[in-house]
Amino acid sequence: MRVFIGSRDLSRGAQAAETLATQGLQATAIRLDLDQPQTLSEAAEIIAADHGRLDILVNNAGIFDLADTPPSQASLEAVRRTMEVNFIGPLAVTQAMLPLLRLSPAASIVNVSSALGSLSLNADPGSTYHSQQFIGYNASKAALNMLTIQLHEELRDTAIKVNAISPGFVRTDLTGGYGDMSPEEGARLPAQYALNPECSGGFIEPAGKAPW
Repeated sequence: MRVFIGSRDLSRGAQAAETLATQGLQATAIRLDLDQPQTLSEAAEIIAADHGRLDILVNNAGIFDLADTPPSQASLEAVRRTMEVNFIGPLAVTQAMLPLLRLSPAASIVNVSSALGSLSLNADPGSTYHSQQFIGYNASKAALNMLTIQLHEELRDTAIKVNAISPGFVRTDLTGGYGDMSPEEGARLPAQYALNPECSGGFIEPAGKAPW
């Protein structure tokens, strides 16, 4: 499988591709910046010229802002920026890539979500997520889940499967290096559903089906 790594900083994407090359894995870095809409269409053109279609799209862009707090205190700018990146961004990338996904005989869209986006868990006092009140981040992931549901319904009669995957608490830059899973461990579930989706329109976490 030919892998394209979309990154805001092309040099960092190239560095990641070089690291993968030392492991015998082929990947190509392309610039994809949600703040620069033209890079989305340019990335689609590169993929079309190189491969003619797109089989898998993983929407993995995400941010967390420390000024994102419970609703009464949250910075509106932080909430606005988080929604822009975590929800509007995947929507924009998906729109740019859908024409290429439609050319695949069996395509898959994976939206990397979070259990923090579950309305059921946010409303459950017994849930470990109940106290994690970050209105911008949680709402952005709930919106991403809505995108998953509506894309699934819109594309029901096509060869494109769409799922929201909550990989778990992964140690990345977004989490400040905290978490109980390595990036490699966190990538397993999204990769599984990208390569061989068991359903479409699902919200899946490591323990199984997650509540909306």
